[in-house]
Amino acid sequence: MKKLGLGLLLLFCSIGGAFVALVLFGRSLPDARPRATMAVAATGNAAGGQAASRAAPLEGNAPLAVPVAGVARSAIADSWGDPRENGLRMHHGTDIMAPGGTLVTAAAPGTVEKLFQSAAGGTTIYVRSPARLWTYYYAHLSGYAPGLQEGQVVKTGDPLGYVGDTGNAGTGNFHLHFGLTRTTPDQHWYQGDDVDPYPYLAGKASSR
Repeated sequence: MKKLGLGLLLLFCSIGGAFVALVLFGRSLPDARPRATMAVAATGNAAGGQAASRAAPLEGNAPLAVPVAGVARSAIADSWGDPRENGLRMHHGTDIMAPGGTLVTAAAPGTVEKLFQSAAGGTTIYVRSPARLWTYYYAHLSGYAPGLQEGQVVKTGDPLGYVGDTGNAGTGNFHLHFGLTRTTPDQHWYQGDDVDPYPYLAGKASSR
């Protein structure tokens, strides 16, 4: 009799456990998100809280010109997301390698919004697109093109400066760091969301 009672108790426990499991795992928890949504959120944020997009169209869907004289699109390597400072931050931009002193030209039309000296970028230029929806960033320059000034309107291919190794580029590591930032018209030159410029410079999607 005791064995029968124990058996019935175990049976009821099993049925009760199955019911609880069905209730708990048959529905999403209140704070759970679908896997696809979480993946989009993860790739949409980068170090420093800035969004990092790879699919934002440029004004007029026009591709960017290669901003370093003599460099072919096929020679540009994708360095977006590479670790910097021993992995403390990710690289937001495309590094275009070239000898020091190589001419740097405008990748797209716009207005020179800021000429700036910084510890990280060294000698830099911020060019704002005509509709003020994009900022084109040129860094590690050895100097500016003669007469370049803030407020100057530039066309694609106009001279801006010269490849250098200023800022944190590293002595002798000559290259242009080219950055692309999506902005709203009311934002300042130092604001906006970083966008991977590689697809627009290389003319193909990133393989990463």
